[in-house]
Amino acid sequence: MAKQQSFGDKLKKKKIAEKPTVKIIKGYKGDDGNTHFLETFVKIDEVANVDKLEITK
Repeated sequence: MAKQQSFGDKLKKKKIAEKPTVKIIKGYKGDDGNTHFLETFVKIDEVANVDKLEITK
């Protein structure tokens, strides 16, 4: 029985199926007057859609 799929083939398939992950950082003023930051990772369909993403508290 011969090996059907190599390790390199598995990596190629995985990269094609994955969506790009971006880190969004949003700064806001808290009730105490200090600046606080929200950070989150989001998977997106296209990199052009990054400007349209919003995160909330």
